[in-house]
Amino acid sequence: MEDNRGWRIDMRQISIEISDAIYRACPDFRVAVIACKVMNYDYNEALWREIKLFTTGFEATYRMEEIKLRPAIHATRQAYRMLGKDPNRYRPSAEALCRRILKGQQLYQINTLVDLINLVSLKTGYSIGGFDLDKIVGDLTLGVGEADERFEAIGRGVLNIEGLPVYRDAVGGIGTPTSDEERTKITTDTSRLLMIVNGYSGEEGLQEAVTYSVDLLKRHADGSEMRSWYQCNKLSTDNLL
Repeated sequence: MEDNRGWRIDMRQISIEISDAIYRACPDFRVAVIACKVMNYDYNEALWREIKLFTTGFEATYRMEEIKLRPAIHATRQAYRMLGKDPNRYRPSAEALCRRILKGQQLYQINTLVDLINLVSLKTGYSIGGFDLDKIVGDLTLGVGEADERFEAIGRGVLNIEGLPVYRDAVGGIGTPTSDEERTKITTDTSRLLMIVNGYSGEEGLQEAVTYSVDLLKRHADGSEMRSWYQCNKLSTDNLL
């Protein structure tokens, strides 16, 4: 693409482009992308030991009113407001996960990849899109949800995505910071993962989030043929690996 706001993922020839509407609402927006081959499992005991260790420390460190002040969460909420969406009604997924822990509720146990992505979200505050790469049709664009746009949120039915940042492929929306879509969701049959880390707070912390994610994927999901990209500004993308 001529303005270099998109880039291609060699393992499946897919491009990702960020729309001007997102940059107008959040000029500091940056994104990191991970694509890899994986093995997914119903349950991973070692991963859940890490999750439980993290959540214990999190409960001892944070209070409920501090959650929305975490930089990545605060910036995502601000982006919602700029786009006309109420972040208290449509909470970013990272915020919802953090609040769940502090309410004393158990995290959902879904499968290894989903549980792993949830751990990264909890640790970093980023709302992360996790997709079965083979279910994505064509290229991706990050834009803004429209009125009456159909979006079947995973585990929660039809979601009103008007005013939410939304990744779309050739068929329709596949992911927002509040929820991803049923059509491209990760299952135990997923063998190729696309993971998108959305930095509405800017570039600080993105590289650390990618490094942490890659380590978890290698240790717990047999991650291989790992590819990751980090967009450090609007005009360039750095290959991390």
